[in-house]
Amino acid sequence: MAMILASSERTRLRVSRANDLDFVLEAENHPDNRNYIGQWTREQHRSAQEGTDTVHLIIEADLAPAGYLIIAGLEHPAQSIELIRLVITDKGKGLGRDALRLVKRCAFHRWNAHRLWLDVRSNNPRARKLYEEEGFVVEGTLRECLKLQDTYVSVSILSILASEYRDGH
Repeated sequence: MAMILASSERTRLRVSRANDLDFVLEAENHPDNRNYIGQWTREQHRSAQEGTDTVHLIIEADLAPAGYLIIAGLEHPAQSIELIRLVITDKGKGLGRDALRLVKRCAFHRWNAHRLWLDVRSNNPRARKLYEEEGFVVEGTLRECLKLQDTYVSVSILSILASEYRDGH
């Protein structure tokens, strides 16, 4: 039976299993995604599945995989949780927004986070717009810190605090 962490009317987050890793790796390496996120090995994903400080989740819509996400910092002493990865394979349907809202709910209600943070690459304005619309604030930018093929991209750090989350709900 699937361990459901959170759900909305049309989206649910369930704990991933070993047999989900083919889907995860395919989604991560898909041309629509690979320039916007880090690339992990199967072993790195497996380690995240098995860790006590991380949770590795499948995003489902209509009970079918539509993406995945990884959260870390569940044991962070300052209650600062990181959204390491949010990948949607079924784009343009609002599933990313739904998943992000479920992550915020879990972070601040389930795990009692003080801060939820993430990073976003400068070549991904669509994701950055979503994060800002969902209450994340830019904390700073690491200028041209990654090289993708022959292009340098910057990475911005964004966060939302528990007080900001509560004020928006």
